[in-house]
Order: sequence, then C-alpha cells, then structure tokens
Amino acid sequence: MTAHTNVQQPPPEQREMPLIEHLLELRSRLLKVVVAVAICFAAIYPFANELYLLLSEPLRELLPVGQTMIATDITSPFFAPLKLALVLSVFAAIPYVLFQIWSFIAPGLYVHEKRLAFPLLFTSVILFYAGALFAYFVVFPLVFGFFTAIGPEGIVELPDINSYLNFVLKMFFAFGIAFEIPIATVLLILSGATTPQDLAAKRPYVVVACFVIGMMLTPPDIISQTLLAVPMWILFEFGIVFGRLAYREADAASEERQQGE
Repeated sequence: MTAHTNVQQPPPEQREMPLIEHLLELRSRLLKVVVAVAICFAAIYPFANELYLLLSEPLRELLPVGQTMIATDITSPFFAPLKLALVLSVFAAIPYVLFQIWSFIAPGLYVHEKRLAFPLLFTSVILFYAGALFAYFVVFPLVFGFFTAIGPEGIVELPDINSYLNFVLKMFFAFGIAFEIPIATVLLILSGATTPQDLAAKRPYVVVACFVIGMMLTPPDIISQTLLAVPMWILFEFGIVFGRLAYREADAASEERQQGE
C-alpha cells in the first residue's frame, strides 16, 4: 500500500530549469541591474551640483546670514556630488531592480504566492521612498533647526559638505528601512515565524524597541529619535492589520489546495 502525502511539488518551471540555467539567468539580470544604475548615473551626474544644493537647502536656509557650508578636504567639492549622484542612481533604479528580482523568482512561485509577492515588492518601493521623503521634508527642518539653535553664542557654524552628505544619507537609509516595517511584519506572519495575535501581545516590547532603534539610528536629540520611533510604531500597527489579511488569504489558499488534492 502506497502512503499518500500532501507534500506540494515545485512548479514545473522550477523543476525543469537546470542549475546552470538559473545561474546564467541570475547573471543576466544582475548585468541588467548594473546597466540600469549606470544609465541613471549618466543622466543624474550632470546635475549633481544642483542636486547637492537642493539636498543641503534644509540646512543652508537655517544658517545665519553670511554663513555657508564649507569643504575641509580639497577633493570634497568633486567627490561629494559624485557620491550623491551614485546613491541617487541606485535610488532611482530600485523599481527596476525589484522588477528583475521579481522576474527571477516568479517562475518558482505558486499562484497564491505570486498574488502576495508582487504587491509586497511594489509596496516596499513606495514605503522606502516615503521614508526618504519624510526624512527630507519633516525630519531635516526640525533636526537642523534644533542643532543650529542650541549652539554656544559666538560659535560660527560652517558645516562641511562631505560630513553633511554622510549624515543625510544615513538618515535617508534609516527612515527608508524603518518604513519597511509593515513588509517585514507581513513576511514574518506568512513565513509562520509568528502570528498576528503574538505580535499584538508583544506591542509594549515593540514600542520600546522602536525608541531604542530611533536612538541608535538618529542624532542624540529627542526630536529626531521620536520622529523615527513614532512612525515605526504606527507602521508596525499597519503591518499587523495587513498581516491578518494576508494570513487569512494564505489559509484560504491552503484550504483550496487541500480540497483540490
């Protein structure tokens, strides 16, 4: 008598493609990503100086009259805009990068997984950009206003262009990644690592963790820490809500497969 098992077999596309073909396809898609970033860089670099002025505007407009930013390193006027152009090129190419990732993994996904994976990828791009925009339009004016106001009287503030760039890029990535919390929450629930009920029960610990992370990723002032921690907490709550919906859909899809077998 043969034992009957309900173990799901991988999709046909995944079974039929040999490992070498997977590697060749991966190399092809990585090359496409590199080319896309290079094209974005070629389009952005001619405007690198103007973009740096736009990026530094939240700080420059708060400096006292007659004070401006400086370059303490002789190479900074060249490398700071170059670095900014390269980072912006990666930012601009993120949708195409995620499209290539999606195209690579989609043949190996089941139908119900495809229904969830693409919205998650699309939402992750929107949330990352939203985090960066939130940092630029909300956090930077408050943080720079705080720092320029508390300095000792008689001290001339002349921010270095390279140090400023490193600071704002760190903040962009911190807020961009922090805004991915709903995606991480949904993935944890779908992977079976936790449940919406367990996450809701751990809410007090999550709130404390949000403020600890905000303290580590932002400057040592309560304003920027709170501006990162509070959105993280709110996004965690959204993640629980969407996780419950995805959890129910995954359960429904599992029941449909079992009935079909």
